[in-house]
Amino acid sequence: MKKNKLFTGLASLALVAGLVACGGEDDASNGADDGANGENESDTNGDEASEYSSAEASYVIEAGIGLNNQHPQYEGLLRFKEIVEESTDGDVYVETYHSSTLGDDRQMMEALQLGSQEVTIPSTAPITNFVEEYAILDFPFLFPNEEVAMEVLNGEVGDRLLDALEDQEMVGLAWWENGYRDLTNSVQPVATAEDFEGLTLRTMENEVHLEAFSELGANPTPMAFGELFTGMQQGTVDGQENPLATIYLEGYYEVQDHYSDTNHVYSPFVFLMSKQFYDGLPDNYQEIVRDAAQDAGEFQIEENRRQNNELLDSLIDEGMEYTEVTDEAREEMAEIVQPVNDSFAEKLDQDFVEQFYDAIEEAEQNLE
Repeated sequence: MKKNKLFTGLASLALVAGLVACGGEDDASNGADDGANGENESDTNGDEASEYSSAEASYVIEAGIGLNNQHPQYEGLLRFKEIVEESTDGDVYVETYHSSTLGDDRQMMEALQLGSQEVTIPSTAPITNFVEEYAILDFPFLFPNEEVAMEVLNGEVGDRLLDALEDQEMVGLAWWENGYRDLTNSVQPVATAEDFEGLTLRTMENEVHLEAFSELGANPTPMAFGELFTGMQQGTVDGQENPLATIYLEGYYEVQDHYSDTNHVYSPFVFLMSKQFYDGLPDNYQEIVRDAAQDAGEFQIEENRRQNNELLDSLIDEGMEYTEVTDEAREEMAEIVQPVNDSFAEKLDQDFVEQFYDAIEEAEQNLE
């Protein structure tokens, strides 16, 4: 059988402009925003240890992510590699790339569209550029907890979002977890909505996030992720917001004094495969990669939550002051930014928005 290894190379594509305002270098949804800074040595770039060989495989999957090789997302990708190779006896070989080696999230998704890359696992913000309904996942305080979030995403409304990717030449195989975005700063503890007042906070160039932080009284400042550490170090910005794993793995404790578990946005990952590649697989191999993405995702989610629990203690050990935000304080924050959510919801398909909110309510009832 001829090896299904497709030629590399990116081309310019005219893409749907969603609610994320693309910001040049930072790209509003650059995979680097989730923790990749390119500074980690890529000891696994395309040649992760395996008993199998790409030279003997009929199908080779180039799988790239933006995060570094210390993140639970990469551990999940290695689990996917293990399952696929063992299930096909090496006939499908998976090459793993981390730290944005193959490009940022958007560039890798474009490569999937072209068939020059087979797998990537972005957060949902960049996907808004391809399918605008994904913008709903940027809404602050949308999900009350992680369990409700995954119940919704693994249900009918989540399937609808995954299915929408096929029109963009990508196949959504599974939902993984990035986690809640939290706040750090070097000015003061943030425990209530009032504590945001006057803080200059680096955000992605995401219209929803920018307006939400403005409503809370902060001064949101878009900045390229690669400039963020220096920006905080030099006082250009007072703080930033990212999931806990990113905060720790990027060493923000060196230039930030305060950490607050605001949990203001729940951020999932989506396991994507090139539709061109997926359609070229035999039916039994399609089932294998789909099941492997699901199984590896369950492992990744469990590992992500376990590590987050440990990383909080690590941040404290590194000298950061931890402020626990109460449910009442989050409710107040949510009320303040609700007009922002409502405004952007009006720009989306109303049947979809209603279905999504109904799914959240049903999931909350089911998990009580």
